[in-house]
Amino acid sequence: MAEPERLRAVSDDNPVAPELEPTTGIEQAGTRLLGDRRRMLTVLAAFLLLIVGIYVLIPKITGVSGSLSKLSDPSWGWVAVAIGFNGFSFLAYAALFRGILGGSKDSEVVYERLDFSASFKITMAGLAASTLFSAAGAGGVALTYWALRKAGMERRRAACRMVAFIVLLYTVYAAAVIVFGVLLRTGVLSGKAPLAGTIVPAGLAACAALLTGMIALIPADLERRIARHQDRRWVHRLATVPATVSTGVRTAIDYLRHPRSGASAIGGAVGYWLGMVGILWACFHAYGGGVPFGVVVMGFFLGMVANLAPSPAAGVGTLDAGLIGAFLLFDIPVDTVLPAVLTFRLVGFWLPIIPGVIAYFALRRQVNSWQDGEQDMSYTSESKVTAEAK
Repeated sequence: MAEPERLRAVSDDNPVAPELEPTTGIEQAGTRLLGDRRRMLTVLAAFLLLIVGIYVLIPKITGVSGSLSKLSDPSWGWVAVAIGFNGFSFLAYAALFRGILGGSKDSEVVYERLDFSASFKITMAGLAASTLFSAAGAGGVALTYWALRKAGMERRRAACRMVAFIVLLYTVYAAAVIVFGVLLRTGVLSGKAPLAGTIVPAGLAACAALLTGMIALIPADLERRIARHQDRRWVHRLATVPATVSTGVRTAIDYLRHPRSGASAIGGAVGYWLGMVGILWACFHAYGGGVPFGVVVMGFFLGMVANLAPSPAAGVGTLDAGLIGAFLLFDIPVDTVLPAVLTFRLVGFWLPIIPGVIAYFALRRQVNSWQDGEQDMSYTSESKVTAEAK
């Protein structure tokens, strides 16, 4: 079987009854998230005020005004480099989206609708939604799933592709933690190498990768196997979740096994993390540098774990503290860490909110055009049938 065909076959699941689909709740959440333009703008305004308040109050509350005095005098050339890395990361993320979630040529309508332009809008809007509405990316997941469904992708297929998207993205994350943790600890890369910041996270990342791979062993036809012995509807509904997730994991594994077929997706995943690390690396250089590259990489990935913590403002405070704590673990001076991390957050997370909201409104218009096209096609088809009858 040709590699593109194998990749499509993995993600083409057998249809199940709509009431048994595990993704209806996500679709409804996406609709609620996008249904009120006034709410979107109100949340944005409140969020920006919160950010300003935190960044103004941090020096007064913690007594680190001396460390933050550097914020007023960065090397603007390096800040421009950080912004350039940010743009690169968004383009890479859109390439990852297009490579995995952009449909396939066997479903021409979805494939044409989810072109690179639409992928970029969904990427920007999804990242803004993740920042504005929820920690750990739940807002972005809801928005992305909503967009896929509006483009015409079937529920089960959309869910499988989203699982593959997440698995591939965080496989690169885990691989980076393992590789750089080992290289730092063994002295191949320069910099402090505490056990808690190198081997421990590398081991945890390896365990997470192993557990994810084991999920692929769950059979895709789990619902049918259960149906032979159990006719209760709630049991079937529960079985769709592991079956869908396992199919998504196998899809991601097939992309990794056949990199030529998944070059856009794999390159996008690597490029996204490379761009994000590049932002932080440039931010350290904007305030004098001096942090070894291996430490920048490990500190970034360790600090990003804090994004999983619940936060009323999508990581404001928690992610900043996680990143700062990670670099202090590597004995980087606080006078170097604080301005670099806060600038990284401004460039990598807060500044993209505005273009993300703009992309959201552009995406809404594009979705409406898709729906208008469906109505036009329906009308044309009906007219043709009526004409033939006459």
